Amino acid sequence: MKRATASPFFSARAQVSRWTGPVLLLRLTLPWPVSADHTLPLQCVLSGTWQSSLGGKMTISALSALGEFSGLYRPATMMASNDVLALPLHGAQQNTTQKEQPTFGFTVKCLFSESPASMTVFVGQCFVDDKGEEALRAAWLLREEVGSPKENWKAVRFGTNTFTRIK
Repeated sequence: MKRATASPFFSARAQVSRWTGPVLLLRLTLPWPVSADHTLPLQCVLSGTWQSSLGGKMTISALSALGEFSGLYRPATMMASNDVLALPLHGAQQNTTQKEQPTFGFTVKCLFSESPASMTVFVGQCFVDDKGEEALRAAWLLREEVGSPKENWKAVRFGTNTFTRIK
């Protein structure tokens, strides 16, 4: 019997459960202890307002002790029309006390009634340049609802985006 080797995609802190019906569940545990007096450095903590290289803006609330956050996202298309509706976002950031340039991920839920239902996920990393300026470099994947499997080809879009902090 061949011995299984460690997967480069899962650490000892990730667990994959067995199939339970049609859904494979992935449970990630956070890799750091948290105390009530825990504070994060000022750089690469996502809370605040960010400008997208594509023209949108997002505002992120204070991070929880576990690195979780929520906020509002305004795509460039909404900024141009002066629409006040902002889309909810929810995500998490890795511990910045252990990593100077941490990774993060968040989901944005589309609420436009005139558009097909969609969700967008962003994953990225915060970088600090030589001048101390932060930049969030992210890849995004948008999934739009379609009417049939034959239309599935047009349901996914992806790209990259850079966010800079608005001071």
